[in-house]
Amino acid sequence: MRFAGRMDLLKTESSFVVLAKAKELERQGRDIVHLEIGDTDFDTPANIVGEAYAQLQAGQTHYAPSAGLLELREACCEFFRRMGRGEYAPDEIVVGTGGKPFLYYTIMAFAGPGDEVIYPDPGFPVYESVTLYAGAKPVPLPILEENDFRFTTADLRERVTGRTRLLILNYPHNPTGGTLAQAELEEIAEIAVENDLIVLSDEVYAHMLFEGEHVSLATLPGMRERTIMLETFSKTYAMTGWRLGFVAAPAGIADKLTQLITNSVSCVPPFIQLAGARAILGDQSESQAMMADFKRRRDLFISGLNEIPGISCKSPDGAFYAFPNVSQVPMRAEELSDHLLDTAGVATLPGSAFGIHAANHLRMCFATSVENLEKALDRIGSALTALGK
Repeated sequence: MRFAGRMDLLKTESSFVVLAKAKELERQGRDIVHLEIGDTDFDTPANIVGEAYAQLQAGQTHYAPSAGLLELREACCEFFRRMGRGEYAPDEIVVGTGGKPFLYYTIMAFAGPGDEVIYPDPGFPVYESVTLYAGAKPVPLPILEENDFRFTTADLRERVTGRTRLLILNYPHNPTGGTLAQAELEEIAEIAVENDLIVLSDEVYAHMLFEGEHVSLATLPGMRERTIMLETFSKTYAMTGWRLGFVAAPAGIADKLTQLITNSVSCVPPFIQLAGARAILGDQSESQAMMADFKRRRDLFISGLNEIPGISCKSPDGAFYAFPNVSQVPMRAEELSDHLLDTAGVATLPGSAFGIHAANHLRMCFATSVENLEKALDRIGSALTALGK
């Protein structure tokens, strides 16, 4: 069987590979603590589930406009307005099947052979993978521990060329938990305007910021007309399996992204969209309680990791990931990740799954119960103690 050559350019996403292996171990009777996948143990709030059920009963099971139902797009405008992240009109909102497709759509819309895309490294693996698939050149921008998991604007400037078509930002950042302050964003905006760059601003963890205040890049001078701001219901409302996300972008860009939706998935099911509108416009108390609990879990887990000999871990400003440095452990991070799963029943990801600048790290998602986090800490500590004997 012969596949198109471009299929060799696509990479997998390690979190789902490790998840599959961990699930197989569970089927064999093993007890596994899941820290590998960016999901939460919280269920979707009841008012959202109830709305979806009511809309199913009401017959909202047919096609919808590719850009999204007006009711949801208006709610998304309110979402950004309420959070001080800009004023948008419904024709500047596009609804999709989660946040990930918009990474694909944006890269495919703006980058092709001979073009360059700058993206954070370590970073979400799809950035590099889809850039390669589009025939463009991925240009990694180092996110380093010694810079508090930020990149420097000097590093950014030296990577911009006449072939740069797209800059991808992600803050709060997966996998490191770092973020960007307003002063840094102002410098980035200056570079983007000077070089006429389109920016994909991946802000899906904006509501999971534990320190400081989130500032959306599109609110800065000269940036609204060149920024595609990505959001999703997955993290804020514990709706990972619903596959519902959206972007805010200038109408001309929104139209192109809508074309790609029409040519791929047609639309998001209307009962899911209307449940999303209820999520935004309804009671926010469950979502707010989840975000507060993530901070409590962060503090417990990071403190525990730093008590384990051989591990050091900065406290993340946002998102629900720990990114410990394991360079003092007598084993490469990839081998350590396998070892923790096979011998200790703790599923993690090696930093190398996220790029070339994170070889000495593991990513661990702390969006699980305190009981599971304490169990994971005990098992990791015991496994590393045994390694040292």
